[in-house]
Amino acid sequence: MKEKPAWTFNGYAGVLIIAFLLAGTVFSFLEQQFIIGILCVIVAVTLGSGITLIQPNQSAVVMFLGKYMGSIRKEGIVITVPFSVRKMISLRVRNFNSNRLKVNDVNGNPIEIAAVIVFKVIDSAKAVFDVDQYEQFVEIQSETAIRAVATKYPYDSFSDAELSLRGNAEEVSNELRVELQERLKVAGVEVIETRLTHLAYSTEIAQAMLQRQQASAIIAARKQIVEGAVGMVQDAIMQLEKDGSVELDDERRVAMANNLLVSIVADQGTQPVINTGSLYQ
Repeated sequence: MKEKPAWTFNGYAGVLIIAFLLAGTVFSFLEQQFIIGILCVIVAVTLGSGITLIQPNQSAVVMFLGKYMGSIRKEGIVITVPFSVRKMISLRVRNFNSNRLKVNDVNGNPIEIAAVIVFKVIDSAKAVFDVDQYEQFVEIQSETAIRAVATKYPYDSFSDAELSLRGNAEEVSNELRVELQERLKVAGVEVIETRLTHLAYSTEIAQAMLQRQQASAIIAARKQIVEGAVGMVQDAIMQLEKDGSVELDDERRVAMANNLLVSIVADQGTQPVINTGSLYQ
């Protein structure tokens, strides 16, 4: 099913014609010309049955004897197919706030997630005829898409190469929008924006995962500190040997590297020890 324009007639002109027909009916009955009066009433009632009022950002789906006759998007008053059924569909932008869903991330950790979906109807025929109750269809498909996207990523990651739900909310929201648009195109609905509104570990594992998160953060930080310290030590030794200020053999080089690493990596300030003798005595 695809939306098409329905037959319409200028509503203001139609109301004026109906008024003239009703006036002609009264005049015909007064002149005892009943046939003409009855014909005027029939035509007036026929035109009046097609009067439709369309508000801004609203569409009327016109059906006659079970057949789709088209949709009306022009705002104002119009006259359409007489004795037809008109179903009003809002074309305004709407929000849908999903419930807090409990799902497992890619690592199997239970999390709670929720999102807001901004959407609007762009094809009234599909919204009415291709799905049953499109508002409910949007809600169910939105929650299904949220579950599908949440299971693809970990809750958190300390690697820049891996996307996570907490650290890459923009990328996750964009993927959710694409996933949801693919599901809702059958209903003639356009997804304008999706945003995560809630993201947390489930209450039963929140404390344990917080400790794990802190431990992972400490390990990642220490790893970065060690890598930086090794580079600093290498640069310092190379600079000393390049300037020729000191001559270092393998044993002195190892000792200096060890002292520099301890002073850089240590959590607390190191205390210097003055050695007035030789390294070999």
